[in-house]
Amino acid sequence: MNGEWSTVEIAGLPADVYESPGASPPRFGVLHLHGVGLKTLRDRPAFTPLFDELNLVCICPHGGRCWWADRICPEFDCRISPEKYLLHNVLPYFKDRWRLESPAVGLLGVGMGGQGALRIALKHPDLFPAVAGIAPSIEYHDLYGHGTPIDALYDSKEQCRQDTAPMHVHPSRYPPHLFFCSDPDDPWHRGNDRLHEKLLALGVSHECDLETSAGGHSWQYFNHMADRAVRFLYAGLEQQSRRLL
Repeated sequence: MNGEWSTVEIAGLPADVYESPGASPPRFGVLHLHGVGLKTLRDRPAFTPLFDELNLVCICPHGGRCWWADRICPEFDCRISPEKYLLHNVLPYFKDRWRLESPAVGLLGVGMGGQGALRIALKHPDLFPAVAGIAPSIEYHDLYGHGTPIDALYDSKEQCRQDTAPMHVHPSRYPPHLFFCSDPDDPWHRGNDRLHEKLLALGVSHECDLETSAGGHSWQYFNHMADRAVRFLYAGLEQQSRRLL
């Protein structure tokens, strides 16, 4: 690892930031959304060497168990929803610090953050042309009524389901570079398979890996898929940058 992690405040809320040293400005940025275990990519040896190699900067906001929804979550903040915070505060931070703005920032997430990354990119494909979800917990409405923060975010299980990533798929407006993966032994696997089927039915271009087995829903699997996910993001962002020339 050549760069270093630091913790900063963005609009008064903490985020872990990775930046490689050197004179050359970063090529692209990665906005990473953590899972329900609240662990960011800070000091993760499967990810940070890739950021060095590809000259990427990364921001990992601390979100609590917010599910990265466009709804007020007291565990995150009582003034702004996690989604609006990412769009109105974190994205501008990329621009202010490194002169990176859409479409030079990709979305990456694991678990809870994986579904959040997919859902937000599907809602805002013009802002996030490249997205990668590792083991995304897509059908999180199944947790409604079990005493998690989800109970306070939505009025019913059905209202929650209507806000999941598959419900935001548009047949003609979607991120041109969309990837997700899930271990067959992951308890959230069914939702990934259903998303894949819906995308196929609508003719939405995407890549997915629903066959690789490497530890179920665990950091063993997240780390195993790090290389593919980060390189997918980089390739997508690189392709988008050439379209602007």
